[in-house]
Amino acid sequence: MPLAVAFTAPESVEIVEEAERPPGAEEVRVRTLYSGISAGTEMSAYRGTNPYLNKRWDLERRLFIADPAQSQIEYPVTGWGYEEAGEVVEAGSSVSDLPAGTLVYGSWGHRSSVVLDAAYVRERILPDGLDPLLGIFSHIGATALNGVLDASVRLGETVAVFGLGVVGQLVAQMARLSGARVIGVDMLPERRQVALDLGTHLVLDASEGDSATAVKDLTDGRGADICIEASGSYRALNEAIRACAYTSRVVALGFYQGEGRGLFLGEEMHHNRVTIVTSQIGGLAPELQHRWDRLRLVHTVMQLAADGDLQLASLITQVRPAVEAADLFRLVSEHPERVLQAVLDFRSL
Repeated sequence: MPLAVAFTAPESVEIVEEAERPPGAEEVRVRTLYSGISAGTEMSAYRGTNPYLNKRWDLERRLFIADPAQSQIEYPVTGWGYEEAGEVVEAGSSVSDLPAGTLVYGSWGHRSSVVLDAAYVRERILPDGLDPLLGIFSHIGATALNGVLDASVRLGETVAVFGLGVVGQLVAQMARLSGARVIGVDMLPERRQVALDLGTHLVLDASEGDSATAVKDLTDGRGADICIEASGSYRALNEAIRACAYTSRVVALGFYQGEGRGLFLGEEMHHNRVTIVTSQIGGLAPELQHRWDRLRLVHTVMQLAADGDLQLASLITQVRPAVEAADLFRLVSEHPERVLQAVLDFRSL
């Protein structure tokens, strides 16, 4: 029987069995090799802070409705996760172009195997020579790239990245590839060092207090041309607003939880005419939608990795057998100083 990771209650993780079925004519079975843990969206389900747990998303009106009785996520939550890499092990009767052993990436949750539509898999074959372990970055990398596109980085500009977790590290690399001078801001020395090692020009210690003043000092008093907040902290978002130049842009890329404490919109945002752009992987900037879609984001990230332009291996700090999922989720939640990208290894299941 296939096995999957389930959140049975807030901060409670178990390995459970799932039903198995043969692939249909136009489907394939994929055996999971690796599955990455997202320290943002996914941890909100692990911790119990995700708004879908106590509200209903009204798709037609695009509003969250305070209706706990009709919440769209309930425990147990099984197979959460969207950073997977695997190999085809069985194909349906009408599929001849995806032989066993074909390496693929995508989003199918923390489960040992899955049946997928062959059309989905054909569009997500791992580039030749790329380590399957790096396939887990396809979705989280697309999230970061979408944020950089929303930022509209121009050659020679200064970009300040607040929060140097996995998304922030990817954003910093992509902003530098776009021709920007990049300043990274984080409280954790381990993450600041990784950013420097991967090419970020300067880093600031957010725990020292006034990062905005430091950014202004580094830019002749002007401020950053663009600030990208990638941690999901309201206080960091407020500091990103403060660090921006007059009439410049802040990209809010983090997944913010609960009440917005520490956010003072009547101060620098109001007086400096700062534009706040929300970046979310469910959509792209209107001016890009005729050329870009989510699949192009994914393909671009994987090709940048295959070409060696995007450094991903250094972001992986923990690889544990999938049976140790409970311990690994606890580590991600409680010790961010020890973890960047955590990965569950499903090869032994």
